[in-house]
Amino acid sequence: MKKSLLLISISLGISAAAQETKADAPVVDTTKSWSIQGQNTLMLNQAAFSNWVGGGANNVGWLAGVNYNMTYEKGKDLWENIVILGYGQNNTKGVGTRKTQDVINLSTNYGREFRKNWYLSGGASLQTQFAGGYEDGNNPDAKKISNFMAPGYVNVGVGVTYRPNDNFTMTLRPANARITFVLDEDLQYAGSYGLKNDGDSSLFQFGFLGTAIYKVKLMENINLTNTASVFSNYIDHPERLVLAYGAVLNMKINKFISSNITVDVLYDHNQIRKTQLKQTLGVGFAYNLDNGKKRSEKKDNQSWMKK
Repeated sequence: MKKSLLLISISLGISAAAQETKADAPVVDTTKSWSIQGQNTLMLNQAAFSNWVGGGANNVGWLAGVNYNMTYEKGKDLWENIVILGYGQNNTKGVGTRKTQDVINLSTNYGREFRKNWYLSGGASLQTQFAGGYEDGNNPDAKKISNFMAPGYVNVGVGVTYRPNDNFTMTLRPANARITFVLDEDLQYAGSYGLKNDGDSSLFQFGFLGTAIYKVKLMENINLTNTASVFSNYIDHPERLVLAYGAVLNMKINKFISSNITVDVLYDHNQIRKTQLKQTLGVGFAYNLDNGKKRSEKKDNQSWMKK
């Protein structure tokens, strides 16, 4: 009996020790430092008429785009990379093919946290378009007013980034170089996009750049993303601000179908001394990519695109 009690005691002791060792074992961090969220879209529209008294012209159109956010988070390091590409066309009988969307927007921003939610940061961005734009509704027979890298805007600067959560990000760069490229020789004349002399292919500006992104969930499967930016050139006419605002309303119908409404407002004295406005509406296919949660639990990047 005593031997049996001894064996039971030893067994319980070994079991308890094993459980304690297991409890004290370090927890493996399986959260990924890199997270990738993205959306691929293809919007289609079509209209056909035959003996229709109300009138109308047969037309077919398409719009394709990608929106990716690749983020690295580890310790105090934060590195965000954004890729936005979009292009669309519409073909109307009797009018021909016209461009309806054309955008290239690439940006990268690295920050090192120095205070809660505040980062010393530096980054760069590129904004341009894929194809030529024309004065008369993108009619190739009309006067050309833009093209690939004409203009193309490159921003490089340093400052601070404030990011309390993934629904709001603000970056302030008191030292920012803005270079306007006009690589199409047909557009290289004085006054075009601020160029000083005929034949110039670029314009250098140095000033302040502020950007902000604010995301709002209006209701289930309906989200609004707001972006805004302001640039002031220290070197020449700092009062001539370059102002931009964009809004994207995403309405998810199901896993693969969604509807998007976009609005863009821009004022740039060097482009045209008028406020520019662009609006699009599309319904079509959308495929979302999400490789998992980010390291910071409070930041759920581009959560409005999750499945």
